[in-house]
Amino acid sequence: MRNQREHDVKALVSRQRACFETRVTLPLKWRQEQLRALEAAARKHEEAILAALKADLAKSPEEAYLTEVGSIQGELKTALKHVKTWMEPRKGSAPLVIQPARAWQYAEPLGVTLIIAPWNYPYQLSLAPLIGALAAGCTAVLKPSEHAPATSRVLARMLGEAFPPEVVSVVEGGVEESRALLDERWDLIFFTGGTQVGRTVAEAAARHLTPTVLELGGKSPCIVDRSADLEVTARRIAWGKYVNAGQTCIAPDYVLIPSDLQERFTALVQKAVRSFYGDDASTSADYGRIVNDRHFERVSALADHGRIAFGGERDARSRYFSPTVITDAPLTSPLMQEEIFGPLLPLVDCENVDDAIRFVRARPKPLALYTFARDAAVNERVLSETSSGGAVTNDVCVHFAAEGMPFGGVGESGLGGYHGQSSFDAFSHKKSVVKRPFALDMKLRYPPYTGKLGLFRRFL
Repeated sequence: MRNQREHDVKALVSRQRACFETRVTLPLKWRQEQLRALEAAARKHEEAILAALKADLAKSPEEAYLTEVGSIQGELKTALKHVKTWMEPRKGSAPLVIQPARAWQYAEPLGVTLIIAPWNYPYQLSLAPLIGALAAGCTAVLKPSEHAPATSRVLARMLGEAFPPEVVSVVEGGVEESRALLDERWDLIFFTGGTQVGRTVAEAAARHLTPTVLELGGKSPCIVDRSADLEVTARRIAWGKYVNAGQTCIAPDYVLIPSDLQERFTALVQKAVRSFYGDDASTSADYGRIVNDRHFERVSALADHGRIAFGGERDARSRYFSPTVITDAPLTSPLMQEEIFGPLLPLVDCENVDDAIRFVRARPKPLALYTFARDAAVNERVLSETSSGGAVTNDVCVHFAAEGMPFGGVGESGLGGYHGQSSFDAFSHKKSVVKRPFALDMKLRYPPYTGKLGLFRRFL
């Protein structure tokens, strides 16, 4: 069975490479046609996708549209509107010593690409990189997550109808399929998921010197200054933490907050949760569920570290875990060492911005960082003295929606970025080209060099 699987993957990659080598993907018209085909497929299968996200993660149609479906529509519109401009050569500068000359930067497609998507936003995080691949003129094999099987099936059907397999293919399955895919030589691997698996992907890519975009995770902190509007802060953090039951790579992972503000902050988070989901979040159509039993058990074990200030209700049968705030968690505990990826919000004593900055800088660079203060100087200081993939002042998660800016991590939280033109750039090679005529062949650069040092100092 494994040999057959590997044979099928090899045949698929060979078929896509043969297609790419025909150069059919280079023209603007081809790229626009693929993007329009994807746009039409997304519209046709919208109801099926909403139903699949409900089945996999208990997402309401409204939340699914807000966080996944609508985002893809926006990315497609942006790509169709701007792909012509993105493809145009960009003029560079040619120094005096090589004149007459013109310098240009050409964007050429990398080629046959692999996109490995996660389960937490299985539709959005599958198609957003695919949009970049098609806009750049690449072919793509998509590996959806087996932990979101309903969405995976819809994606396979949807993309199978919209594209020939030599342009876009979906490979469903689990670990064995992923291993077979990673054994192949690709021109780019785009991976979204956890840091541990990201290392495995990077190691596999290194065997072929394949470039990678790694969208990973980490523990994204919230820094709450005494000058912050605490009620607005609590409401915004609660929204970002508990949407999709906390299963968001840029969700607030923990809150650095002065100890004397924690009781009021907790009460305000609880107030916000009730306004979002009612007195019992398990009955709310807008509150999701943990994706599977293994992750439910993992989140339940994390909740045992520290004191539950509110929440903590759970039901293993339905994989419901209520919005929860935890205090007094040991900093050495798994809750404070691992990415939570669930509806647990630890509060950490932090009396001032100096302590908060030291705390963040002592740990791996996060995918996102959030700072809350009415005092703009405090927020600017946090931004300038910490490093993170992205950051937001006085809110959480909303930088993901800024299509014109690259989204990605730094250090252990990721490598590379995408969204908008950055997606196109991620799947492109920037080729530097200098164009020269035969005329005016200056002898300055040719030997013998004796007596030319002064000229070199002047013109170079």
